[in-house]
Amino acid sequence: MTLAELDAAVASRTPPPPTSPPLIRALWLDATGDWARAHTVAQDVHTSEGSWVHAYLHRKEGDLDNAAYWYRQAGRPAERGALDEEWRAIAAALTAE
Repeated sequence: MTLAELDAAVASRTPPPPTSPPLIRALWLDATGDWARAHTVAQDVHTSEGSWVHAYLHRKEGDLDNAAYWYRQAGRPAERGALDEEWRAIAAALTAE
Protein backbone atom coordinates (compact mmCIF):
# COMPACT_ATOMS: atom_id res chain seq x y z
CA MET A 1 0.00 0.00 0.00
CA THR A 2 1.32 3.42 -0.91
CA LEU A 3 1.04 6.50 1.26
CA ALA A 4 -1.53 7.93 -1.16
CA GLU A 5 -3.57 4.73 -0.91
CA LEU A 6 -3.40 4.83 2.89
CA ASP A 7 -4.50 8.48 2.86
CA ALA A 8 -7.43 7.56 0.59
CA ALA A 9 -8.39 4.63 2.82
CA VAL A 10 -8.40 6.91 5.86
CA ALA A 11 -10.39 9.61 4.07
CA SER A 12 -13.01 7.12 2.86
CA ARG A 13 -12.88 5.11 6.10
CA THR A 14 -12.30 2.01 3.97
CA PRO A 15 -10.10 -0.51 5.77
CA PRO A 16 -6.86 -1.51 4.09
CA PRO A 17 -6.89 -4.90 2.37
CA PRO A 18 -6.57 -7.83 4.80
CA THR A 19 -3.18 -8.60 3.28
CA SER A 20 -1.82 -5.19 4.35
CA PRO A 21 0.94 -5.23 6.95
CA PRO A 22 -0.32 -5.03 10.54
CA LEU A 23 1.28 -1.64 11.19
CA ILE A 24 -0.54 -0.14 8.20
CA ARG A 25 -3.76 -1.46 9.70
CA ALA A 26 -2.77 0.00 13.08
CA LEU A 27 -2.19 3.44 11.55
CA TRP A 28 -5.51 3.24 9.72
CA LEU A 29 -7.31 2.22 12.92
CA ASP A 30 -5.74 5.10 14.81
CA ALA A 31 -6.52 7.63 12.09
CA THR A 32 -10.15 6.50 11.98
CA GLY A 33 -10.63 6.78 15.72
CA ASP A 34 -10.00 3.28 17.06
CA TRP A 35 -6.97 3.84 19.31
CA ALA A 36 -7.59 0.67 21.34
CA ARG A 37 -7.56 -1.67 18.35
CA ALA A 38 -4.59 0.18 16.86
CA HIS A 39 -2.72 -0.39 20.12
CA THR A 40 -3.63 -4.08 20.18
CA VAL A 41 -2.27 -4.53 16.66
CA ALA A 42 0.90 -2.50 17.25
CA GLN A 43 1.88 -4.19 20.49
CA ASP A 44 1.99 -7.54 18.70
CA VAL A 45 4.59 -6.37 16.16
CA HIS A 46 8.00 -6.99 17.70
CA THR A 47 10.18 -4.87 15.40
CA SER A 48 11.65 -1.40 15.68
CA GLU A 49 8.82 -0.13 13.47
CA GLY A 50 6.27 -1.79 15.75
CA SER A 51 7.91 -0.13 18.74
CA TRP A 52 7.76 3.23 16.95
CA VAL A 53 4.02 2.89 16.29
CA HIS A 54 3.52 1.68 19.86
CA ALA A 55 5.44 4.73 21.16
CA TYR A 56 3.39 7.09 19.03
CA LEU A 57 0.15 5.57 20.30
CA HIS A 58 1.18 5.93 23.94
CA ARG A 59 2.25 9.51 23.31
CA LYS A 60 -1.14 10.19 21.75
CA GLU A 61 -2.78 8.59 24.78
CA GLY A 62 -0.78 10.94 27.01
CA ASP A 63 1.28 8.19 28.67
CA LEU A 64 4.64 9.83 28.07
CA ASP A 65 6.66 7.52 30.33
CA ASN A 66 5.41 4.46 28.48
CA ALA A 67 5.94 6.23 25.16
CA ALA A 68 9.56 7.01 26.14
CA TYR A 69 10.18 3.32 26.82
CA TRP A 70 8.85 2.36 23.38
CA TYR A 71 10.86 5.08 21.63
CA ARG A 72 13.97 3.59 23.25
CA GLN A 73 12.92 0.13 22.04
CA ALA A 74 12.54 1.59 18.55
CA GLY A 75 15.99 3.17 18.75
CA ARG A 76 14.48 6.61 18.24
CA PRO A 77 14.51 9.80 20.27
CA ALA A 78 11.24 10.63 22.00
CA GLU A 79 9.11 12.66 19.64
CA ARG A 80 7.88 16.06 20.76
CA GLY A 81 6.30 17.46 17.60
CA ALA A 82 2.71 17.41 16.46
CA LEU A 83 1.04 14.01 16.58
CA ASP A 84 -0.29 14.29 13.04
CA GLU A 85 3.22 15.00 11.76
CA GLU A 86 4.56 11.92 13.52
CA TRP A 87 1.72 9.78 12.16
CA ARG A 88 2.62 11.04 8.69
CA ALA A 89 6.33 10.30 9.19
CA ILE A 90 5.56 6.77 10.34
CA ALA A 91 3.14 6.20 7.46
CA ALA A 92 5.70 7.50 4.97
CA ALA A 93 8.39 5.21 6.39
CA LEU A 94 6.11 2.16 6.34
CA THR A 95 4.86 2.76 2.81
CA ALA A 96 8.24 3.66 1.28
CA GLU A 97 8.73 1.71 -1.91
